[in-house]
Amino acid sequence: MPLRLLRRHLLGLSLCALVPLAHAVDITFEPVAPGVYAFVGEKGGRTHQNEGLNANIGLVVTPAGALLVDSGASFQGAKQIHDAVKKVTTQPVKWVINTGGQDHRWLGNGYFITQGAEVIAHADAKVDMLARGGDHIASLKNELKEKLDGTVPALPTRWLSGQDETLNLGGMAIEVKHRKGGHTPGDLMVWLPQQRVVFSGDIVYVDRLLGVLPFSHTGRWLDSFALLEALQPARIVPGHGDVCDLPKAQAQTRDYLRALRTHMKKAVDDGTDISAAIKAFDAQPWMGLLNAAELHPGNASRTYLELERE
Repeated sequence: MPLRLLRRHLLGLSLCALVPLAHAVDITFEPVAPGVYAFVGEKGGRTHQNEGLNANIGLVVTPAGALLVDSGASFQGAKQIHDAVKKVTTQPVKWVINTGGQDHRWLGNGYFITQGAEVIAHADAKVDMLARGGDHIASLKNELKEKLDGTVPALPTRWLSGQDETLNLGGMAIEVKHRKGGHTPGDLMVWLPQQRVVFSGDIVYVDRLLGVLPFSHTGRWLDSFALLEALQPARIVPGHGDVCDLPKAQAQTRDYLRALRTHMKKAVDDGTDISAAIKAFDAQPWMGLLNAAELHPGNASRTYLELERE
């Protein structure tokens, strides 16, 4: 759909979507560095109460406009994110960068497009977004119900193709780094070299266990993490969990992925049955993370199958 028609369509939907509703989620952007802020979403699953905003959202205020890192899980949620931005700055949201293809990274795009923002993502996310956008809506409808009204999967308006691209946004150098994803194919990082802050998207999970999905790739995920380590950031805004330093990210994301791959590669090479391989893996160091008991068995199974294909 041409951009002009998409905006008209979304504006029409917004007439019903923006009818005042009782919103329970409290969106507040907290400072991370000068001009850099983060909203830390709930660490559990998507619920009607949190409106699917169980992931972190970033905000960078430049001299000529605001950059939002991810747009939320719905049209209505995006409006609430925008209202929270307005409490921090009078600058308009001119740019949105989607850090990946999960619902809460991009389903709020439609709202920001109606506001005139340029929405940016890596081209490797496009197939994933097209393939799963409808499934996102169907799944979220079960939880968000009327709070999903007005939401349509709106693709980014600008696609990046390189591994490392520097964007001049409002006079600031914003570096976008992509190593073929990890959690999703389009996963990227937004690096602010002056402040030494990185918005990692789902390349980093802390405080809760990461999820290896059927379309994830743990090998490329570790490649992406290695790039993050090379940056030596002072602060990391992870995809999920509290703003952290590099050692915490290494312990809770990198070390878990490394251990899974090492264990499952040996199991595959030795011809060990998948169920025995999963049972033999020592997950104890990460079982204190939120959702670990629920997510680990699937993570282990999918990592085994991935290594079996390699």
